[in-house]
Amino acid sequence: MSAPTATDTCEAELLTRVLSALLREDVVGLRTRSTLEHRPDGDWLRLATPGGGALLLPVAEDGFQSAYAARLPLLVRASDGAELTAYAAVLDALRALAEPEDRDGFDAFAEECRQTLETVRLHAATRDETAGRLTALHGGDPACWTGLTAALAYDTLAARLDHPVYPTSRGRSGLTEKQLRLYAPEFHPRFALRWLAVPRAALTLTGPLPAFWPTPAALGLPQVQDTHVALPVHPLTVGAPLEEALRDAGLADSALLAERTYLDVVPTLSMRTVAVAADPSVHLKLPLATATLGLRNKRSIKPGTLVDGAAGQRLLEATAAREPRFRATILHADESTYAHAGHELLAVLCRRHPAGLDGAVVTPMAALLAEAPDGRLVLDHLADRFYDGDPLRLLDACLTLLFDWQTTLFGQGVALESHQQNISLVLRPRSLRLLFKDNDGPRINTERLQAVLPGPWGFDDPRTFGRDDSAVTDLFTTITLHLCAGAYAFGLPRHRDAVLALIRERLTEAVDRLGGEAAEQLRARVLDASALPVKAMVTAGTLLSKERSGAADINKHYTFGPNYLRNVRGSA
Repeated sequence: MSAPTATDTCEAELLTRVLSALLREDVVGLRTRSTLEHRPDGDWLRLATPGGGALLLPVAEDGFQSAYAARLPLLVRASDGAELTAYAAVLDALRALAEPEDRDGFDAFAEECRQTLETVRLHAATRDETAGRLTALHGGDPACWTGLTAALAYDTLAARLDHPVYPTSRGRSGLTEKQLRLYAPEFHPRFALRWLAVPRAALTLTGPLPAFWPTPAALGLPQVQDTHVALPVHPLTVGAPLEEALRDAGLADSALLAERTYLDVVPTLSMRTVAVAADPSVHLKLPLATATLGLRNKRSIKPGTLVDGAAGQRLLEATAAREPRFRATILHADESTYAHAGHELLAVLCRRHPAGLDGAVVTPMAALLAEAPDGRLVLDHLADRFYDGDPLRLLDACLTLLFDWQTTLFGQGVALESHQQNISLVLRPRSLRLLFKDNDGPRINTERLQAVLPGPWGFDDPRTFGRDDSAVTDLFTTITLHLCAGAYAFGLPRHRDAVLALIRERLTEAVDRLGGEAAEQLRARVLDASALPVKAMVTAGTLLSKERSGAADINKHYTFGPNYLRNVRGSA
């Protein structure tokens, strides 16, 4: 196959990611039913098809969650030698091999690919425009973007980077180019929120609201000043989604949508979470009627997740209080204030950041491998300023602290869903701290936690709890190891061996420091395991129904891949 032209590079890169993900997740037996063939141009996988045919996939050794990955954006139909180089043709060929009840999922995934391709092309076309905007607002060197206002610029860079695992991560279900430009983090926009006056009796409210919170009268609704509370609504939720939510909640005749907008905000990396422009230490997480990282991964906010986020915060604060060494190095956003009207589109989380971040660089881990305005990696800019130009020293400092904290939690029976988006580096000269947010969705070994921090802790989701380390270890591996460590080794080919050695060494040190049964579990099931769990996000999120996949939680549905730490040699 000839190299793709400049006009189709975006689709070629997308198709390569898609093929690699489908191979990793063993969709239609692409991994387990194929045979490996060595050819002069490289390795190929041959998947037999009914009637004596076959599909051929060119692959190369990978090692990051899968033994092989696609090396070309290509699937060949052996019967006639047809080269399938478009995502639609590839998915049609694989769809034909799926069970009839699963074929709608392939159609849905094809639509995800279409939306993602449009978004990727839009990102490519607006790269210089956005880089110029960020430079004009914050300066030319990202390592000097300090404080929480500038932190939003790092979110913009990260939003233009592909997810380490999910191949269509930049797509958002149902949104147009105009809507993306107005509301998506990759364009660094500013917009005003809409507000809904909700009867006080219908609203569950915890914690004190910020001083800027409007009254119904300030929104032009004086008639309900004494009976209603204002609830912010994302502009993208206004219209049919909001009207349906109000009907479902029984509030269609009593809640009032204000005509006035109020409060300028800037989107964060998660898009549904926005920072208050005048006070970026306050973030508002608002439900959106869209989906990312899978058709079933809705961006709404179930009331139970708000309860769990607050419970997770209490648990982490109690853990930190028992471990003095983390008091100055592990920071937590306050997520104890929230409101909801019993519906996943009628809710808000009010997140408050800790004080004292004004002079620090605050960047999500997700931005480290993103491209800065000058084309270099954000990681390299930060290393230049804070670590004498050595990105490995920066990663070393980050991983040392991260593994120490996360293994300490593991020792207490807890694993967090703290992926790259939910952890920020807080950098000053000669100082690195980690800031955590979004504490819902942990997995907990109740027997171990009860031994050190007796509950109850008030989690709403019964899936949180188990009586052994299985779910805890799976989450630790797929989030802390794969996304927050391994992704940097395989995302930095020039440093791959050195970063893998660093990961192995620092994780080993943290496990040794932990000691006891928990340490033995991590050694056996992570450091020395022959295979590791990996997320099967496409399968659970889009391709298969929950009944077909058996996924109790689409974000915690796993297959298995190689352990890239087992044969690491050398010292970091």
